[in-house]
Amino acid sequence: MQPAAVTLYPEDAVIYAQGEKAGPLYYVEFGTVRICRLTADGRRQITAFHCAGEVFGFEAGDEHESYAESVDGAGVRVLRTNCGQQPTGSMLMLALKSLARVQNHLMVLGRRNANERMASLLVDLAERQGNDTLVVLPMQRNDIADYLGVTFETVSRILRALKDMGVIRMRSVSEVEILDHDALVEMCE
Repeated sequence: MQPAAVTLYPEDAVIYAQGEKAGPLYYVEFGTVRICRLTADGRRQITAFHCAGEVFGFEAGDEHESYAESVDGAGVRVLRTNCGQQPTGSMLMLALKSLARVQNHLMVLGRRNANERMASLLVDLAERQGNDTLVVLPMQRNDIADYLGVTFETVSRILRALKDMGVIRMRSVSEVEILDHDALVEMCE
């Protein structure tokens, strides 16, 4: 794959639109990208968050079934293949990682209560950020709600409950200190 120069997308900027012709893959150099889909009744469902070092834009068809936006001012590179339509081994591995993350998210949404969903998100972000004790939340509470399939108020209530249980401490609106990682992981199982 041949990476292009980094393009900066300011907060909430559209990287590609739902229904737009699919083509290249995208690499997150820094920042966070959310993948969203609009439902028939106009509601937004966030299907994925992509952090630095991750690739997105995989499509089975000729057009994007979702749209991608920058969450917090993301630097994104377009990745173009130099081998036509034939996927390389590295592209296949990236696609499989993306598929595994989506499958895990579906399991969380389908089989877990709201508290377990939040715990799963915090554990996932801690792993992806490489820090078991501090999680940076680049996304707003309404983004978290749309990702977990709950309301904005439920997100705030769960974070407060986890704080009261001594599992986390809110260092700021966007920083969660994990005080009891084992308890958080146990909630996910």
